[in-house]
Amino acid sequence: MAQGVNGTTTRQIAEAADVNEVTLFRQFGNKHGLLLAVLEESAALKALGESLVQGSSTGSAGQGLRQYASVYLHALERVPKLIRSLVGEADQYPEEHRRALGQGLTEANRYVAQYLQQGINRGDFQARLPAEKLAGLLNGMLLGYAVIEFTSEFHQLWESRDAFLDHVVQLLQGAEVSPSSALSRVSEAPVAEASVADLSASLVHQILRQAKKVSLQDYALAYVLFGAGVAAKDVVGLMRSQQICDSHQHLLQVGTRQVPVNQWIMGNRYGSYTANPLTKWLKSRKDKQPHLFLNELDQPVAIANIKTRWQLWTDSITTPEGSPILAQTQQTWCIDMLLRGMSLENLSILTGWDLESLQPYARRAEEIAAIEQATRLDQKPNS
Repeated sequence: MAQGVNGTTTRQIAEAADVNEVTLFRQFGNKHGLLLAVLEESAALKALGESLVQGSSTGSAGQGLRQYASVYLHALERVPKLIRSLVGEADQYPEEHRRALGQGLTEANRYVAQYLQQGINRGDFQARLPAEKLAGLLNGMLLGYAVIEFTSEFHQLWESRDAFLDHVVQLLQGAEVSPSSALSRVSEAPVAEASVADLSASLVHQILRQAKKVSLQDYALAYVLFGAGVAAKDVVGLMRSQQICDSHQHLLQVGTRQVPVNQWIMGNRYGSYTANPLTKWLKSRKDKQPHLFLNELDQPVAIANIKTRWQLWTDSITTPEGSPILAQTQQTWCIDMLLRGMSLENLSILTGWDLESLQPYARRAEEIAAIEQATRLDQKPNS
């Protein structure tokens, strides 16, 4: 399917299936006959819809809808070449093929509409459209997301897949959706002044050493968290195509902004721009998944997976505030950048946070600088 349906010969199909080309002609007539059989017999979309309705008695309506959307995208992500072919060549298919494809989508819509109607009746969804229209809107958005994310190099409309799914569910539930970074470049920092608690250099290096002992991917993940200052919610949506790496810099494309992956972290150097824990992890991989980080099932990592890894790295480590928390990786990076001379304006550009929200970070950096100065003065008494 890499060449599309029209660009693939029956001989190639027969060789891939390890059958005689004559057998293929006898069973299906031609390659379009084979595609029609696949479309008619595939129950994937229908099964997804059925599972949504069957699981409607457990959990909230929003959770069920989000789980459906997530599974839907994972299913499409496994066949990006098929999606590209269907989108690019569907107008060239015979009428019966288009009808079979439409029937599959209609089946999925029917079950989703049933689920949404149940939610509307319970008051879970504040709908201004009929359930059937909402179902079509949902599946259309998911298919559109898949086309953009899985078949192109454009990944700037959403901060991450989780952010996209959250907004879709909020939209269908009638909630007000807050602007994403794609629409509003700066936002408030996700912590209040009292909760700014950076980690010391010794603790950061200890956590990185612990992560390295667990696995190469753990080491790469910890390296990105401490070296790029990105939050866990941003990491889960990162793709291989979103890193820019050469001898002069290593960048990650996070939504509409670029962030550097530092080779120096809290005074220690972790490789170079082209040879560091992240690049080594990517070079070691044999899979074809487009995401930077994966879970144990070789699926895109989720925030829950990252939290589990964090617990492994920080086991038995304590700070004056208690056990280290995941959010402290981003806070520590911000403080370190300010201490190394970065202006608040430039930090605002890299984080996407407004200047007012960064004031607690500036205050904390000034505190550390004052303590360091006092310590130096104490080591050299006046003559």
